[in-house]
Amino acid sequence: MQDWGFVRVTAASHPVCVADPNANGDNVIAALKMHSDSSVVVFGELSLCGYSCGDLFAQDVLLQSSLRALNRIAQATGTTDQLVLVGLPLAVEGRLYNVAAALHAGCVVALVPKQYLPNYQEFYEARWFTAADSNLPSHVQLEGHGLVPFGIDLLIRRGGLKIGIELCEDLWMPVPPSSLQATAGANLILNLSASNELIGKADWRKVLVTSQSGRCLAAYAYASAGPSESTTDVVFGGHCLIAEGGRLLAESKRVGNSDNRPVQQTQATADIDLQRIEHDRRLTTSWQVACQRSRTVFRTIELPSSKSTADGGLRHVSGRPFVPEDPATLHGRCEEIFGIQCAALAKRIGRLPAHTPLSIGVSGGLDSTLALLVAVRTCQQYDWPVQRIVGLTMPGFGTTAKTLGVAQALMKHLSVTSQTIDIRQLCLDTFLGIDHAPFGIPLAGLDMSEFEKRLQSLPTDARNDLTFENVQARVRTLLLMSRGFVLGTGDLSEQALGWSTYNGDHMSMYNVNTSIPKTLVRFLISYLAEHQFQSPVRECLQQVVAAPISPELLPKSASGEVLQRTEDSIGPYELHDFFLYHLIRGGASPKKILHLAAGAQFSRHYEADEVRRTLSIFLKRFFSNQFKRSCVPDGPKVGSVSLSPRGDWRMPSDADVAAWLADWDSL
Repeated sequence: MQDWGFVRVTAASHPVCVADPNANGDNVIAALKMHSDSSVVVFGELSLCGYSCGDLFAQDVLLQSSLRALNRIAQATGTTDQLVLVGLPLAVEGRLYNVAAALHAGCVVALVPKQYLPNYQEFYEARWFTAADSNLPSHVQLEGHGLVPFGIDLLIRRGGLKIGIELCEDLWMPVPPSSLQATAGANLILNLSASNELIGKADWRKVLVTSQSGRCLAAYAYASAGPSESTTDVVFGGHCLIAEGGRLLAESKRVGNSDNRPVQQTQATADIDLQRIEHDRRLTTSWQVACQRSRTVFRTIELPSSKSTADGGLRHVSGRPFVPEDPATLHGRCEEIFGIQCAALAKRIGRLPAHTPLSIGVSGGLDSTLALLVAVRTCQQYDWPVQRIVGLTMPGFGTTAKTLGVAQALMKHLSVTSQTIDIRQLCLDTFLGIDHAPFGIPLAGLDMSEFEKRLQSLPTDARNDLTFENVQARVRTLLLMSRGFVLGTGDLSEQALGWSTYNGDHMSMYNVNTSIPKTLVRFLISYLAEHQFQSPVRECLQQVVAAPISPELLPKSASGEVLQRTEDSIGPYELHDFFLYHLIRGGASPKKILHLAAGAQFSRHYEADEVRRTLSIFLKRFFSNQFKRSCVPDGPKVGSVSLSPRGDWRMPSDADVAAWLADWDSL
């Protein structure tokens, strides 16, 4: 089976018969059968006897019954290849400890006691248990298992998986044990918990688990006691959570959010990505410093590697990783991004001489529209006249009447200074000056009208001339830079693909769109149309969103319709943005990217061959166009993926793509 770096983990809360370890052992074994495809299963705190046993914890009958249940569960793991964590009270040298027991292949392989005992408000643990510290015996004799490693200095390694263990209150402390475990290499933290339900506590619990997984650059699985343990003054909810790198992967139902249905047995299961965790740790130099400074020494228990690995099938993979799926979250994200863009532009404008014109090329397309809206809103927020914005629309040989009309209408309704300059004659003069025959058409003796007729008569498959396109882009940049401080419009996706003319539309004085991918630009404009701008601007924006993506540089049809569509040439931007995210943010190999794409939820179905072909295009263009990214203008970083050569992405312009293509070709 292909190893994609995923490990399936389950956090489970089973029904508990308080003070009946035999019945609870049966319940754990039954639960393990339900989660037989998980490599790691963690149950709640004191799950073999129940957290709410009170003074019964001191009874020898309870302690011995718990050990017998532990042995039965350990025996059950002999045929599952699972690593299982259960909780029980354990007497060691005259003291009682609240312990997590790790079981594998029929054996108890580790015993980790709880370090921080809550003894306030509804909690009373210090009445029964001893808080664990470093002054503990290194091993405990267990009947049937011999000497078992015991202590707060234990980690469990299983192949690429390195596990740290803490119990409930440990997580709520200023320096949780898991922080030290993570700096010692643990990439999965397991928490056996009995956290009762109070108003608002579930949200705080979720924040703790998620944020700790982010701080530790690790996965975190949290299993809490369920309602079958509720007694006297406390109610337990069975809240189970799994997070990774600051992102919640799975959450169970619990008491209080279960639609009034009984909650007896809950679980959260997720495929954690060890390769991504490793990538993030390699990338985060401050993390490496923290590891160097950590002076805690841990013993590592080595277990055989798992016989099988998860394929990531339980992991939700969005086809649009830059675009939140929840509408409310998406609107909030769009509002935040637009605010960042405006604040960044205001700072740069504030450093310019007063009344310096802000020059922007307005094509009627997505990117220039967003940049124009940012400029307008920035001027409005700082009481600068919007007439300071000089919007130029510069129709060329591929410009359609529809996009030209939208650009002109948008500038008019936004009250910016606008100007239309037909660049066709300037470009024709340039062709003559550099002795270029566009598409093989001799220019001697041709006027503009005749030249246009010759262009329209060209067969569709003959309309390829890079010089013809680049001259138009560079003439437009010349006109823009002759009129003030130029605002760039190119987006993150275009930078990744090098889909810009060097020193043409690739150059400006400041680019407000530099770290926004194409898939998000469209949603941003839709959001702004709905929430930030009124009619008739709104109608113009809706037309922009509905139009196909095109640079409109190649000749249009005889009827004036656009023939050049970007995605027909390079493939869907939705795929390119997916590839970009997983390559840069997750450090995924091409092979893994294709695997993730096979399970991703895109806006439409893509055949496997189309995905493979588009990934090949992406890789080749990404590597071959670093020289353009090495000299892009300043612009605000708004997300976790950025290709700025000054901030996030430093790549040699002459790097070879061969190894990545070999990986792509190997699947």
